Amino acid sequence: MAAMQEFVVDTDFGRLAGLRNGRTQAPKLLALHGWLDNAASYVPLAPWFDGFDLVAPDLPGHGASAHLPVAAEYSLVVAARAALAVADALGWERFHLLGHSLGGATASFVAAAVPQRVDRLLLVEALGSLSEPEERVGARLREAFAGMAAIGGKQLRVFSDIATAIKARMIANDLSEPVARLLVERGVAPARSDAGAAGFVWRSDPRLTLTSALRMSEAQMRALIRAIDSPTCMVWADPAQSYMPDAVRRERATLLREGELHVRPGTHHLHMEQPQMVGELFREFLSR
Repeated sequence: MAAMQEFVVDTDFGRLAGLRNGRTQAPKLLALHGWLDNAASYVPLAPWFDGFDLVAPDLPGHGASAHLPVAAEYSLVVAARAALAVADALGWERFHLLGHSLGGATASFVAAAVPQRVDRLLLVEALGSLSEPEERVGARLREAFAGMAAIGGKQLRVFSDIATAIKARMIANDLSEPVARLLVERGVAPARSDAGAAGFVWRSDPRLTLTSALRMSEAQMRALIRAIDSPTCMVWADPAQSYMPDAVRRERATLLREGELHVRPGTHHLHMEQPQMVGELFREFLSR
């Protein structure tokens, strides 16, 4: 098994870092992590992709990658363009695409936007992104602009040690200790509290926690999903997340030209908690 190693590429979105398994002559697989996660999200799954050139970037504002300029906004379109910028920097014309949660939503946008570049699409807890009724446009804009105005005064939480940060992630995301540790160790940076005590802070951009200024309607999201040409394999956890009920994800899956849906008992990070199950399913899909 090839170990995951650090890599960096310079792009129009700044310097983007990540992890790569070093199999540069193998078929290409770009793996996109979830919201406030990082490239370490794919360390548990890496052994099942040993026959691929697995590249897992930290998306802009996450992990060791650059934050976007203050005037720029984090959105799925920007994340999708950044993912393509990584592929371009590596010289990849075509590749398989894997995404979890926000990374899966980003992968959905990439697959719909440049179908000629995506061979197969692998999704964990994602197909498209969150949607909401058109009537919410005004309220969402107000919430987003208020958040943007207030972000400058936001104080970062300083954890006294890594163990405290790990416990916080375990509680916030229903993660086991080994899984939370992977994400935290890549996701924090040394810092000092206002009192001068040494500790750690999340190195993700605080603006990632802001309300999105715009969100597609469900009709728009369904049109985006219909635009995905790549054969697609999805794995969803049971029970479903409250923001993506089982009925919605099954209805969306029927819109794909060629898609298969698998539901397995687990939590939102089932690709990290149950890598063998997810890895074997995806490896079999890619081998056809």
